[in-house]
Amino acid sequence: MKILSIESSCDETCAAVVEDGRKILSNVVASQIETHALYGGVVPEIASRAHSEAIYGVCEKALSDASLTMDDIDAVAVTNCPGLIGALLVGVNFAKSLAYAYNKPLIPVHHIKAHISAIYTVYNGEDGTKKLEPPFAALVASGGHTSLIGVDSYTDFRILGVTRDDAAGECFDKVARLLGFPYPGGAKMDAATYDGNNKAYKFSDAHVKDCPLDFSFSGLKTSAVNALHTAEQKGEEINREDFASSFTEAVVHAITSRIKILFESEGFTSKKLVIAGGVAANSHLRTALTSLCEKYGVELYLPPKKLCGDNGVMTGAQAYYEYMAVPEDKRTEAFSNLALNAYATKDCDKK
Repeated sequence: MKILSIESSCDETCAAVVEDGRKILSNVVASQIETHALYGGVVPEIASRAHSEAIYGVCEKALSDASLTMDDIDAVAVTNCPGLIGALLVGVNFAKSLAYAYNKPLIPVHHIKAHISAIYTVYNGEDGTKKLEPPFAALVASGGHTSLIGVDSYTDFRILGVTRDDAAGECFDKVARLLGFPYPGGAKMDAATYDGNNKAYKFSDAHVKDCPLDFSFSGLKTSAVNALHTAEQKGEEINREDFASSFTEAVVHAITSRIKILFESEGFTSKKLVIAGGVAANSHLRTALTSLCEKYGVELYLPPKKLCGDNGVMTGAQAYYEYMAVPEDKRTEAFSNLALNAYATKDCDKK
């Protein structure tokens, strides 16, 4: 089954063709980095307009790169939640138009589920790789989300832990900007940490009472911001590399400490952990989780960095399993909803 999938939840316009949820036939991403770099972050209205300009071209290229036409496509998939509402609506409306014009099933996909599902195209049982199948636990860490998810089946997800305030990626972006790293600052700050001392500055880790798997990053971010502002007011010089390294160490510890609790819990029986989302590209987090998984005998599934950020592949991978989960005689009704809407927020354990 070949699915043309569209992702436009934030600042990248993406389209891909994925076969049977596991094989990547094409993957096209139109980045808006240069545009938003002028403002030091994503401007939602500008992002929406840029999606409108790019979406036809990326879909056309995705089909061309796969050497296919719409007649060869079995279904159209699109991210419809969560994300920037204006950006999502561009993708949803374009996908609905394609599905209607070519009489194809229309499959809505949850963004968090999609991030996790990108890993299926890597560990697909081909080219010497093992085939990853549920159940497993997943960490989704990005600019808007930091969650621990229990993946019971390809379509059944449970929230195990979630951030109560800021996301890890948002904290990295904010501190990177204040340290003077050009947008997007995450990767540049990651590289700079190797020249710094991760013990030079101290940051605390906030825990949520009675919810040991939940995260809280707002206090960590605020303490870093206050430290930088105080140093500026006093005329004190901050060692940028030391500060970046110490802050990164604190964020990584906040994440790994929760995962350690998960590993030691009685309910964690799958012994498999998947990492997903933009922060999954952070080299220090990848190294720390590799060591932690080795210590506890847990299989770690890491996506390549090109599949950590937003992409159409992840949408197409999850769409296949959403489609197959519906009985064949009910698929026409289930996937022909041209009243499909977009939602800025929506839990990943609910449709």
